[in-house]
Amino acid sequence: MTSLQDILATATPIEGGFRTTIPASWLQGRTAYGGLSSALALHAAQACEPDLPPLRSALVAFIGPLAGEVRVTATKLRRGRNAAFIQADIVSDAGLGYRATFVFMSDQESRIQLEGGLVTTLRPPLPDTKLYTGPEEFFTGNFKFFDLKDEARGEAEWLRWARLRAHDGLDPMVQVMALADALPPAAFKLLGKTPAPISSLTWIVNLLTPSPATTNGWWLLSAKSDHASNGCSSQIMTMWNADGVPIAQGAQSVAIFA
Repeated sequence: MTSLQDILATATPIEGGFRTTIPASWLQGRTAYGGLSSALALHAAQACEPDLPPLRSALVAFIGPLAGEVRVTATKLRRGRNAAFIQADIVSDAGLGYRATFVFMSDQESRIQLEGGLVTTLRPPLPDTKLYTGPEEFFTGNFKFFDLKDEARGEAEWLRWARLRAHDGLDPMVQVMALADALPPAAFKLLGKTPAPISSLTWIVNLLTPSPATTNGWWLLSAKSDHASNGCSSQIMTMWNADGVPIAQGAQSVAIFA
């Protein structure tokens, strides 16, 4: 297995970013797993500008397949007093495959405080719990999962604890981006026993804390769709740390070829 740390450590610097190779063990069909692409893109964005404030939001477009050698570059779009907008692209021999706009913003004094509605009482699996990992030739082989089937009651809903098999030493924000898309699309459940191709089109991620942290690498992931028709599904995604504190929330548009 090639860990995310290994991919970053062996990257070759180029103007505006780096060049690296996406191993077959990180592929999702014929393209790189979206969380890996986002982690690589964020890593490049973080190096684009000195002293960036915390990541607050990411707007991602999965444009085309990415595999083999890729070039990951980042460009400053604008940096003001409080916020910085950084664009990151990933290009392979097949052309542009990924584009994201990352928004970094400092904490602001505010009289508005609304929280608590997303807190969960669910806790990570115990050390002796039997966990699931995918095959090593597929991107899920890089994760450990514990499925909460009884708690995910929706017709198109997933709820799982997840962690990277190799998570030590990663930047916390990079780790969040690498994990936040680890669930199958929620609409996958609607296919029953006749699977069909499914592909994420866009992804919006909003960070709910400037300093994400968890215990023993565990994060709780949720993906739920309440509407799927005409070959497209819209889903809401949430991520919590091991203490049940919400870390990120997002939405994704998914194409269904069935």
